[in-house]
Amino acid sequence: MIRLTWVQPEDLIGHELRQAAEDGRDGPALRDIAARWHAAGGHDAPPRAGASEPGSARLRATAEALLDELAAIPSPLEEPSELEAIVAACPGWPEPSGRREADPARVLGAWQGRAAGCVLGKPVEKIPREGIRQIAEATGNWPIRGWFTARGLPADVAARWPWNRRSAVNSLAENVDGIPEDDDLNYPLLALSVLERHGRDFTTDDVAKLWLDELPAGRTFTAERVAYRNLLDGVEPPATATRRNPFREWIGALIRADVYGWVNPGDPARAAVYAWRDARLTHTANGIHGAMFTAAMCAASLVASSAEEVVDAGLSVVPSGSRLHEAVRMAVADAAREDDFERVVDLLHERHGDLHWVHTINNAALIAATLVHGRGDFTATIAGAVAGGWDTDSAGATAGSVAGALNGGVPDRWRLRDSLASSLTGFDGVGLGELAARTQEMMAS
Repeated sequence: MIRLTWVQPEDLIGHELRQAAEDGRDGPALRDIAARWHAAGGHDAPPRAGASEPGSARLRATAEALLDELAAIPSPLEEPSELEAIVAACPGWPEPSGRREADPARVLGAWQGRAAGCVLGKPVEKIPREGIRQIAEATGNWPIRGWFTARGLPADVAARWPWNRRSAVNSLAENVDGIPEDDDLNYPLLALSVLERHGRDFTTDDVAKLWLDELPAGRTFTAERVAYRNLLDGVEPPATATRRNPFREWIGALIRADVYGWVNPGDPARAAVYAWRDARLTHTANGIHGAMFTAAMCAASLVASSAEEVVDAGLSVVPSGSRLHEAVRMAVADAAREDDFERVVDLLHERHGDLHWVHTINNAALIAATLVHGRGDFTATIAGAVAGGWDTDSAGATAGSVAGALNGGVPDRWRLRDSLASSLTGFDGVGLGELAARTQEMMAS
């Protein structure tokens, strides 16, 4: 039997029960549904895996019915998903600016930084914070200052914290050769493609059609895989984001947003609108807000002089009453106050430790914190994003994108052979220099 991850109803119901508790639906109706699910033999959400054991398929019909019951319970939180409501909930929503140029070195630095941060985090994805530190300490790489390595790693540490099996073959110091494929790099390529094919007036439907044409379903995960399935079932956007999709506030839309910022240097408002069009295919509420936050930061990173300025631009497009806004605001305050970044991460885990490791809120807060605490140091910034122990490659990629842009490039130790692997048509083997040039062309379009 194929264990198809992230889409089977019996695997989704536990995640939706947790999502319901997070978004304020934790009342009698939720407790009744949870009780019926557990009485039927259903399980809670797996902490890190995407599929349960084959025997749970007997619960599929029950799970489908309960997912639909859960969807009928409205959230009381004021965390809008529609653009007009989001703008109205942002008192500091920035005024759109005129078209601006960006230093080509910053654009290239953004691509380089995204690649480096992603590759640094790849082999330790799914390893918790304590395991990442033990691996780094055991190989003389703590604080993290270079690629992870299996050389010299004691057997007991390796057994306790096994590498990500798909990534260790191409993202350790001893085997990295060029830039390996990753969803954190495929999605920026897709964003660039939608802009090149459809221009600045692209729609959510354009994004959906491009996915169906170019994105292999097996290269999607969590909310993206659910939305992909919904598209194949004939569901139209934005309902693709809400139909049996408990991952709609996870990090997937955030990792797709960089290019929308890069093509709008100095214009976080326009960048956020572009990110909204893309994100609503798969996400709602904080999932959308996280994408807008990232796009606005990336727009600012090409013209700003500090990480604080960049994070402020990001927060300007996030509803002030949202959980994401509060989490980022507190993370930035911690990062500005604490000298030891490990203490900052302690506080983040105290606040957000109950969230899934690929949720938007905890990862966005970590990204903001490492940007501010890193004070422009590229290595410290991506190291902090990875050492935080949540979505290591995604957080590392976004933090690296901003830090690379601010610095106009990355240190030599983080430069990879300029060839990006990808399953997307026309992109396998593309160089970051070419991608930067194409991004620059889209600025002027």
